[in-house]
Amino acid sequence: MKIKNKVGKRDIEFLFEIGSLRFIQRTWKRFLNPDVENLTEHHFRVTWIALLIAKHEGVQLTEKIIKMALVHDFAESRTGDVDYLSRQYVVRNEELGIRDMLLDTALEKEFLEIWQEYEKRQTLESKIVKDADNLAIDFELREQGSKGNNIGKGGGWKEIREFVASNKLYTKTAKAIWRSLQTADPHDWHYKGRNRRNRGDWKK
Repeated sequence: MKIKNKVGKRDIEFLFEIGSLRFIQRTWKRFLNPDVENLTEHHFRVTWIALLIAKHEGVQLTEKIIKMALVHDFAESRTGDVDYLSRQYVVRNEELGIRDMLLDTALEKEFLEIWQEYEKRQTLESKIVKDADNLAIDFELREQGSKGNNIGKGGGWKEIREFVASNKLYTKTAKAIWRSLQTADPHDWHYKGRNRRNRGDWKK
């Protein structure tokens, strides 16, 4: 069987555009501070949250989960991000954005279909990735709180995130993660992990 190995001009352009995602800022940083994840960082964390949820939900084949998480907000390269406030005033053509991004690339058909599946929220995979997308915000808020930014602990933000947890999360695993996050310390992974104090030379 002859393998098609011709890489097209659009494939290269697409990869450059992917690199530019790191310059797209999340618009809700205006409510917090400049130290908020960018679009590339968001995709990375969503992918890992989705994988963890998938494993707990019994999903054996996670390839689609990974691909869907990687593409879920791609259209924002063309449309920009919106937050819960600006969404009330802005109309975005995300399908046109994702179509133009993928146009004439080797990934076009597969990833357009995966993105469309995600948008419909009918499959378990799409629900898992959306749960991960929502939970990424709660992880960010906990991290911000550990830096002294307590916007997520009271008032409107607390009510908004409780509403999302009660009404917008699909899976039992996502809801369990959200509950755990309410008391989680973002620094436990290194405080309680192997370090100089508990395993190294400081223990002597």
